[in-house]
Amino acid sequence: MRVLELGHVVLYVHNVERSTSFYRDVLGWNQLPISDPAGRIAVFSAPSGRTHHELLLIEVGEDAAKVPEGRRVGMYHFGLKVGDSDDELREARDAIQNAGATLLGSSDHTVTHSLYIADPDGNEIELYVDVPGVDWRDDPTLIAAPVKPLQL
Repeated sequence: MRVLELGHVVLYVHNVERSTSFYRDVLGWNQLPISDPAGRIAVFSAPSGRTHHELLLIEVGEDAAKVPEGRRVGMYHFGLKVGDSDDELREARDAIQNAGATLLGSSDHTVTHSLYIADPDGNEIELYVDVPGVDWRDDPTLIAAPVKPLQL
């Protein structure tokens, strides 16, 4: 067996309406018209239309445990490509700030320039652009290059 690609991410969320607003209205995902009489799920695809769905949210209620802070086992973040230039990354940063979302940090990874944000439930998301002219296929060691401060 071999994995062909990452297909989708499923997140448990406290409130599906609040999270739907974030992923649809702030990040620009396309919400799919899935019928859920209980109102506990939301399904999204990226604007590229690459596959049937890439994100599924499942409401577990406000009393569910929060994502623990600090060192832990489990998902650190998932990455979303938002364009091909620093101008597009700046636009993403401005949209995040205008929406009042939490900007956690930024990094220059040599192959990508990245912003780190939190969704309403504290799940960390990397918004990134591939750096033009950097060919990690010819030099895979660039993927593990030291992280530098990002100058946007």
